[in-house]
Amino acid sequence: MPTPRPLAQAIALAAAGVALSAQAQNASQNSENLSTVTVTAQAATKTETPFNETPQSVSLITQEEIREQGSESVQEATRYTAGVFTGQYGATGGRYDAIKLRGFGSDSTDNQYLDGLKLLNDKGTYSIFQIDPYFLESIEVVKGPSSVLYGRAAPGGLVALTSKLPQFTSHRQVQASVGTQGHLGAGFDIGGQIGDSGRAAYRVVGLVKDADSQWDHVENERYAIAPSLALDIGDSTSLTLMAYLQKDPEGGYYGGLPADGTLYSHNGKRISNSFYDGEEDYETFDREQAMVGYQLEHRFNDTWTGRQNLRYIHSDVDYGQVYNTGIWSGDELGRTYFGADEELSALAVDNQLIADFDLGDTQHTVLTGLDYQHRDTDAEWTTDGSDYGYGDGFSSINPFNPTYGSDGTIVPFSDNDRELEQTGVYLQDQIALGQWRLTLGGRYDWVDIENESENLISGTTSQQQLDDESFSGRAALLYQFDNGLSPYISYSESFSPSSNVDESGDLIEPSDAEQVELGLKYQPNGTSDQYSIAVFQIDQDNTANYIQETQAYRAVGSTRSRGLELEADKHITEDLAVRASYTYTDVEIRESEEGNEGKTPVATPEHMASVWGSYRFQEGALSGLTTGLGVRYIGDSWANESNTLEVPDYTLVDASLKYDLSQVGLNGVTAQLNVNNLFDKEYIGACYSESRCYFGAERSVKATVSYDF
Repeated sequence: MPTPRPLAQAIALAAAGVALSAQAQNASQNSENLSTVTVTAQAATKTETPFNETPQSVSLITQEEIREQGSESVQEATRYTAGVFTGQYGATGGRYDAIKLRGFGSDSTDNQYLDGLKLLNDKGTYSIFQIDPYFLESIEVVKGPSSVLYGRAAPGGLVALTSKLPQFTSHRQVQASVGTQGHLGAGFDIGGQIGDSGRAAYRVVGLVKDADSQWDHVENERYAIAPSLALDIGDSTSLTLMAYLQKDPEGGYYGGLPADGTLYSHNGKRISNSFYDGEEDYETFDREQAMVGYQLEHRFNDTWTGRQNLRYIHSDVDYGQVYNTGIWSGDELGRTYFGADEELSALAVDNQLIADFDLGDTQHTVLTGLDYQHRDTDAEWTTDGSDYGYGDGFSSINPFNPTYGSDGTIVPFSDNDRELEQTGVYLQDQIALGQWRLTLGGRYDWVDIENESENLISGTTSQQQLDDESFSGRAALLYQFDNGLSPYISYSESFSPSSNVDESGDLIEPSDAEQVELGLKYQPNGTSDQYSIAVFQIDQDNTANYIQETQAYRAVGSTRSRGLELEADKHITEDLAVRASYTYTDVEIRESEEGNEGKTPVATPEHMASVWGSYRFQEGALSGLTTGLGVRYIGDSWANESNTLEVPDYTLVDASLKYDLSQVGLNGVTAQLNVNNLFDKEYIGACYSESRCYFGAERSVKATVSYDF
């Protein structure tokens, strides 16, 4: 894929800046009647910091945007965000949320945080949590390394989820939905003040949904409820108790197919994007996840505030799947089986002490913290035994004329005990001097990983242990102009332990990364509009390289990601709103023992762009109607590490219609229609090798009726 020349990049950046400035001038003129809204970004700093005072690229997705776009997963909710690629595993969002940030995707299911605490997924297993977006107040996408506040973290950034929490005003909503692929759903969101004292409030959110899927013989099913209770304990102390319970008896499909037959024809034929390569009798994904926790805050005086956030989580996953090996024999694809019975328990706690004070001409917000994470996973894995001489494996399948009903011998494969413990201390000072904003932060972590695995076929036992200490830092400088412009420059670091082992069977060293980011934010005075430009460079070292000769890994790789991100969230008029983004990401492997220097990693589009617009009619025959239309462009990417086979680019269109039925006398009732992939485009979302390509989601239609009372 051609890379734009530096001069062309500079011209594009300058042109974008001029365009945004011109749009901003119009925004100020067209939004005079809108009140000023201070948009805060808490995840990037762990403090309430206004958007145009945060020296880091952050995108906020509101509950209104989640509802308007009819998002069924966090992955879907982030698809119109700059720097985010959600197509790496195609139409598999019903099971996991794989969100790739700034070209880094190895930790894409391990970069999510809920209410300030890390969702302690075990990315080396199937014990991965998924939060339904119906339970969320907002989503913040923080781009770039963020270990200074969170410890181990992916270099591309993090996705911070905020739960719906109690409010002291009464609100009650029920809704029902129906759609394609047999979708049926119902939900409720009820809460308000308890008693007349104004000291307690509750909220209960619940959801039930069931559907078939794009894939033959596969279903999705979910039951979830989230009760919460907020208490004002005196004038200076607040406590919020929270729980989240979710059961997914059916978790959809998760698998890929060879490029031969999907990207290009196999013997003159193409595989259908609904082809199922498994066996229904052996297809299992049953996940139960439970979370309980609290948020405690006490204000000691006008200067000092203490906070403690705590959450305990537990999950059980029963997984089994027959899947293709990616190897053809004539028109037949070989198949094998893998299964898992897993149990995960984890505890996360974050203690914070915040001081707001003046020192001379400077104002300081000092954050100190001590956090702790502990995760323990027990995993029993099974296989069909065909690779070990135990019984018969599953028969191959013809994807052009599939026949099902094959049986295989399922045998225990390994018993695994995986434990992780992390303790970190951190300090951050946000300094204001006139219109200057300086942010300095540092953190020190101690990480202990112990894995023990018994191969139940050979009877051998292996142990891996990693004791590591790491320092992470951040420094950023921002200047806030009176007209709402805020240029900034920042430096930040991250580290991430690996679950891969070397030739000796030991865990390889954690990877580490550093980023330099230069950006410009703009919020026109008197509006809630937001514009941002960011250019960045991330260098990651100690990345895992697989050594074919030893069939093990070495932490000897180096990857560089450079890019440009443009984002605008604008109210053109009181009724017309537009959210637009453009992303350019140039990722290069700089060091590799596999001979891939100068290559681009797979599933990494160089160009992405999106726009979502909505218009609300307030007069005339269409009064009460809101229309939405979105277009997403994903550029081509590589299907193999040698960069010899491309995945073509694709453009998708989404649409929505919402009507307020109070216009016809049904007060509190709204009806909404959402269509994803409006023109039913068939495409490959991405490939991770020539044997693993993932079909994108076909067209889906969902109608929802909500009643607020």
